[in-house]
Amino acid sequence: MQEESGRGQDRATAPESPAPSSSLLQELGRLAGAVRRLFGAQLQLLAAELGLARSAVSWLLLAALAATVAGVALGLTLLGLVGVLLATWFHSWIWALLVLALLQALLLAGAIGLFRRCMHWMSLPATRHEWSAMMRETLHRAEREVDSETSGEDKP
Repeated sequence: MQEESGRGQDRATAPESPAPSSSLLQELGRLAGAVRRLFGAQLQLLAAELGLARSAVSWLLLAALAATVAGVALGLTLLGLVGVLLATWFHSWIWALLVLALLQALLLAGAIGLFRRCMHWMSLPATRHEWSAMMRETLHRAEREVDSETSGEDKP
């Protein structure tokens, strides 16, 4: 009997090896679950932000379309008002419409001339040289920023 009580005391004082390993495994399992939940939440946030960005782009395009339609409507309204004023001044709708057509043709010719002049300026050697120098400088600046970021990451 004393031997049995002695064995019981040895068992009570001796640490059991299977218990700590199972608790370690449980802790690792909980850690893995927490990391999974954390990254799952981050992925949900990313998906929500991308959804908002897609929605924002759609709304921007819709707003641009509405602004274009409103601008065209305003232009047509003002053109109609100028036509009415010209009709009362000339006492003839035909003359008013001819003058409006002439004004529109002059504006179109001016816009085409300005566009051609800008294209000519872009084709001049000095402008091409400035443009290529600006692009090279932008490329070098970007490369320096990337190099400084990568060298900063190497240093702990």
